[in-house]
Amino acid sequence: QVQLVESGGGLVQAGGSLRLSCAASGSIFSINAMGWYRQAPGKQRELVATIISGPNTNYADSVKGRFTISRDNAKNTVYLQMNSLKPEDTAVYYCKVVASINRDSVPYAYWGQGTQVTVSS
Repeated sequence: QVQLVESGGGLVQAGGSLRLSCAASGSIFSINAMGWYRQAPGKQRELVATIISGPNTNYADSVKGRFTISRDNAKNTVYLQMNSLKPEDTAVYYCKVVASINRDSVPYAYWGQGTQVTVSS
């Protein structure tokens, strides 16, 4: 199995920055994609950013130019640098990793436990 450990959330004032980390461990044969999603109270979970081998990245329009996703393949870790934070960025942020545990397995999506990001105005 694959375990994900997230860190880096917290409380910050509008205009501030935070950096989220998500480290994957366990029986990992290969990682296809890594990403961040968020869920605000009363809203559905939404994509924030993803990164695949390449690295090819994809961002939600609402965070383009402010957030940067990156990965360290040697550490099986994905990062989300969040700058110019706004109150509307307040949410629980979840890490998602699509990985295979052996050569013949179908890639499976694993989720982190979530980390709270709160941006005060």
